[in-house]
Amino acid sequence: MGCFECCIKCLGGVPYASLVATILCFSGVALFCGCGHVALTGTVTILETFFSTVRTDHAMLTDIIQLMQYVIYGIASFFFLYGIILLAEGFYTTSAVKELHSEFKTTICGRCISGMFVFLTYILGVAWLGVFGFSAVPVFLFYNIWATCNTMKSPMANITNLDSFCVDVRQYGIIPWNATPGKACGSSLITVCDSSEFYLSYHLYIVACAGAGATVIALLIYMMATTYNFAVLKFKSREDCCTKF
Repeated sequence: MGCFECCIKCLGGVPYASLVATILCFSGVALFCGCGHVALTGTVTILETFFSTVRTDHAMLTDIIQLMQYVIYGIASFFFLYGIILLAEGFYTTSAVKELHSEFKTTICGRCISGMFVFLTYILGVAWLGVFGFSAVPVFLFYNIWATCNTMKSPMANITNLDSFCVDVRQYGIIPWNATPGKACGSSLITVCDSSEFYLSYHLYIVACAGAGATVIALLIYMMATTYNFAVLKFKSREDCCTKF
């Protein structure tokens, strides 16, 4: 066999679906975790500067955000390891790889492991749908503030009283009702929108939401790949049984 035929045979053993899903998963999780971590820090700065000047009023929120940032570290580590494992499992169970190893044998343990990956990937897919929906909430909140500021700045609005435009973050349950001042109106609201923290956090939340969506798509591809791998293992085991008898 020549060098060209060997290269073609090796390329035929690559599980392209799992490879694409792994790259997409790593990219999505990296965007979600990295951008989400920085955006949460910027959100705390915005709240402390403009909406809740007394630290004790938002102490619980600060603790929750810090906890979420630690959770982000865990998510990044877990999916880095899980993506590598699924990619290795895809290499091992791809039909093209089996053709490279003529003495390939399926075992009950191998089929159980493949079935476990199918189940776990489906659970993670459903969980990330929830994460994707949750990541859209801060985008919606920041968009409302941004849209209010744009309305105030628009020359077509012909606004005589800027103080009539207010954003009260207490109504979203982010900070308690006794927080001071709790809301921003008029020129104070424009100052919020013009701050670098607001601009950065808003766009980072958008990127984090997009990263969560990319991770959902990657998990959907993983679902199809792991389901196919499990079906191949099951078919191979039946074929081996029929060969024995």
